[in-house]
Amino acid sequence: MSLEESLISRGQWPLCGVDEAGRGPLAGPVVAAAVIIEPESSIRSLVKDSKQLSATMRKFLYELIISSGEVIIGVAFEDPSTIDRVNILQATLKAMQKSFLQLTSIPVCALIDGNISPSLPCECIPVVRGDQSEPSISAASIVAKVTRDEYMLEMDKQYPGYGFARHKGYPTRAHYDAIRTLGPCPIHRRSFKGVVEINQDQR
Repeated sequence: MSLEESLISRGQWPLCGVDEAGRGPLAGPVVAAAVIIEPESSIRSLVKDSKQLSATMRKFLYELIISSGEVIIGVAFEDPSTIDRVNILQATLKAMQKSFLQLTSIPVCALIDGNISPSLPCECIPVVRGDQSEPSISAASIVAKVTRDEYMLEMDKQYPGYGFARHKGYPTRAHYDAIRTLGPCPIHRRSFKGVVEINQDQR
């Protein structure tokens, strides 16, 4: 029995899982999702950590999650300027808090992926690798990842040449080469190692 199932069996309900996508990229927002899944929903047995899924399966499960009447979702972004101003950890916690506040049902408990929790108006339980063990966190990881990936596909159209459709803003050799050639674009995180050095070299 997962921690989540144990808590629900003891009457901790509503309960949500919270996760993020996009802490490591050089460009684009960090996206957080908060998800409540009804205890008897079949979705609980289908979701897995988004990183363990193919892009096709992630998108399939994402569509299943967002269209289900048994799931409540909150999603929030923090943009690169906020990340540069407050740092990626604080931006992530802010996005998590905002995603929680988007929920239309207020949880009595939130399971947070990782070892640090945002400030929320309920009990928070950090769960290291929670996206691998807790269904609602797994669902949140899928929602956050697909939401962010789709956003970066749009950014690829707006800022061609950087390869955002391929690497979604994560550090790759091709991405670094594009920054050197074109310079940082408006969605690059100028406080991040790699972007800041290249930016300074070009001044």
